[in-house]
Amino acid sequence: MNRTGRALSMGCLLLLQPLLALAQAGGNSLLIPAMGRCTLNTQPQDLAQAIAACQKASDEGDAQAQYELGEFYYEGKGAPRDLNQALSYFEKASLQGHAQAQFKLGTMFFHGEGVTANNVQAYILLKMAAVNGAEDALDTADEVTEKMPREELEVATQVLGQIFRKYLMELQSADGRTPFAPLP
Repeated sequence: MNRTGRALSMGCLLLLQPLLALAQAGGNSLLIPAMGRCTLNTQPQDLAQAIAACQKASDEGDAQAQYELGEFYYEGKGAPRDLNQALSYFEKASLQGHAQAQFKLGTMFFHGEGVTANNVQAYILLKMAAVNGAEDALDTADEVTEKMPREELEVATQVLGQIFRKYLMELQSADGRTPFAPLP
């Protein structure tokens, strides 16, 4: 991405910062902060107990636990690598707005890891990850863009636009204010 494009993208992300604060207060479906209660970086003898704790937190909807389990199965450290399990946990966390899960899921779609490679899906997930705070997502989205035919990029951009329009409509209907009104 050139300097002007990067500055424009970062400016747009900065404009979304007040929306993140509103998201934290109201719990919307696009920008939801991840909570942390799970870690699998433990001694081998404690791994079974840690997995059980993470699984319990994941089942309760903890996006960070879902991400941690996704990483555990993706990396295959301490257990055999299982891309289907990783994909499932990354999807759950991603749907809750977990930036790193969206980033990882986007790269899996880009490289065809555990799924059929799909640049449109990868692009959409990486852009959402960037909005949610994944630092490397814009660079990876640029890599995806270089590999996409123009028609795929147009489709991805249209879908992403629909996602953000729906998000803005959710904000407007949540409390009757416009999405860009000053926060109380």
